[in-house]
Amino acid sequence: MKKENIRNIAIIAHVDHGKTTLIDAMLKQSGTFRENEDVNERVMDSNDLERERGITILAKNTSVYYDDIKINIVDTPGHADFGGEVERSLSLVNGVILLADAFEGCMPQTRFVLKKALEQNLPVIIVINKVDRENSTPEKIADDVLELFIDLEADESYLDSKVLFASAKQGWASETPVKKDDSLEVLFKAIKENIPCPTGDEEKPFQFLVSNIEYDEYTGRLAIGKIERGHVQANDMVSIARKEGNVTKGKISQLYTYEGLKKVPCQKASAGEIVCIAGIADINIGETIGAVDNVEAVPFVEIDKPVLSMNFSVNTSPLAGMDGKYVTSRHLRNRLFRELLSNISLEVKPTDSADTYKVSGRGELHLSILIENMRREGYEFMVSKPTVITKEIDGVLCEPFERLVVDVDDEYTGTVIESCATRKGELLNMDKSSDKYTRLEFMIPSRGLIGYRSELMTATKGTAVVNSNFEKYMPYKGDLEGRSRGSLIASEPGESITYGLYNAQERGTLFIGPNTTVYEGMVVGENSRPDDMTVNVCKRKQVTNMRAAGSDEALRLTPHRQLSLEQYLEFINDDELLEVTPNHLRVRKEILDKQLRIKAENRKRQQQKMGN
Repeated sequence: MKKENIRNIAIIAHVDHGKTTLIDAMLKQSGTFRENEDVNERVMDSNDLERERGITILAKNTSVYYDDIKINIVDTPGHADFGGEVERSLSLVNGVILLADAFEGCMPQTRFVLKKALEQNLPVIIVINKVDRENSTPEKIADDVLELFIDLEADESYLDSKVLFASAKQGWASETPVKKDDSLEVLFKAIKENIPCPTGDEEKPFQFLVSNIEYDEYTGRLAIGKIERGHVQANDMVSIARKEGNVTKGKISQLYTYEGLKKVPCQKASAGEIVCIAGIADINIGETIGAVDNVEAVPFVEIDKPVLSMNFSVNTSPLAGMDGKYVTSRHLRNRLFRELLSNISLEVKPTDSADTYKVSGRGELHLSILIENMRREGYEFMVSKPTVITKEIDGVLCEPFERLVVDVDDEYTGTVIESCATRKGELLNMDKSSDKYTRLEFMIPSRGLIGYRSELMTATKGTAVVNSNFEKYMPYKGDLEGRSRGSLIASEPGESITYGLYNAQERGTLFIGPNTTVYEGMVVGENSRPDDMTVNVCKRKQVTNMRAAGSDEALRLTPHRQLSLEQYLEFINDDELLEVTPNHLRVRKEILDKQLRIKAENRKRQQQKMGN
């Protein structure tokens, strides 16, 4: 049975290609908002971090109406590290809108999301966005997308996919790159004609796959998904097919559908509709809700496994507990395992230590967003340097590789190729992206990218645009060179003084300014040489009665370098930890005492000699 009055679509694209802006325009033009209503830009980015960073992190649902047809829309993240959200969202829909920037074209994540859509045989509408952008080449980009279909070995029917050109910011779409209308009428019409309506037998027993979870402080956990078959009403008794294989009973206390940006209570829903179910407190993503006497588990989409891991542990620094609200191992454990309920791309495993947990994710950004959310919630903890997860495939040690795309000014092309080669990267393709810019495409080990972005930005004077996406596991490429510079380490606890900092800044780049509380073993800067060095930033000038010309001149400090969370994660070494609190980020040595550190290093060297 077909539900002719419903269309379920997902909007997929690379990061910053305009998905959320397009949904803004669709919502406004469909009459979702009142005429005088004050609406923020990127209204779907409701999370604080999403607004700050300008990226979508969590997949979200909305709906619009066109010609009596309800179009349910899923806004998906564009960054590779949140690919789990995309994979999960595609199980809700019957077709996708693939967005490509008219200047940047097909990027690594465009390839990833399209591949996932093709695996589920979903029809595609291609929208070349930002055609109003200077130096854009919309026709060429449209050809590139069709070439991508061929590259991904798509069925020939996909080459006849509908191609539209649009400016989401200006709110128009057209069948040619030239603006012919002031609305998205052409896009709405294409959705109606090219995206199939959902199907499902309303007479068969109820079946519903949980694809997402939301939390409401009044009704508790909400299960979001598409009704595969049958129908359901509020207050119905149901069975739940759990991931472990057992079946439990429950009751639906409330049923919601999406109307614009709001969840609206409804009494009844049937096959093909995307709904929200309240009342089942312990429901999880991937579980199936069905008729009370007849529940069959729906196979859940296979989510790609994590490729990067780091250790989260209780803060043991001398300043522990002075800043955070939640500081114990119990708090840390509960928070990490709670994250697993909605963040299905994440893995958390206990370690030999009761205070440490191994957390694995899809990439640096995936893990850093979790860290940032936790510190904003009042948690205090430490994290280790990110490491890649290796596998043994057919007796060969393999590691994750990524497809790296760098758009760079022509004069820095050689610098990028050389720096990538030192990190075991292989150049796959080199192409002119515009008059002055060249696009370089590499296959590089994931561990080669840890710390690479900041190095690349320095080498290209901030002109490079860097994007990467996990490709596959390939044979291990051998050891990489470590960090080229050592750390400046505080030699004693206290408050940093201008005099001590003035003497320390000659040794390298400082991370702290005056009047900062430090402790022995805390990293206060980056050494200009490869080895670590202890410095006394708390050193005061000796007070004497002697006076000499020029000795009392004001000491001038070079402004210290303030690093972001991601930059700190890239900076820390194997023997260092990042201390994370609600108000501070501090790098420290794992062993704080200098003498104990030297002994540990000597033992390590002896063990390496015996091993050789």
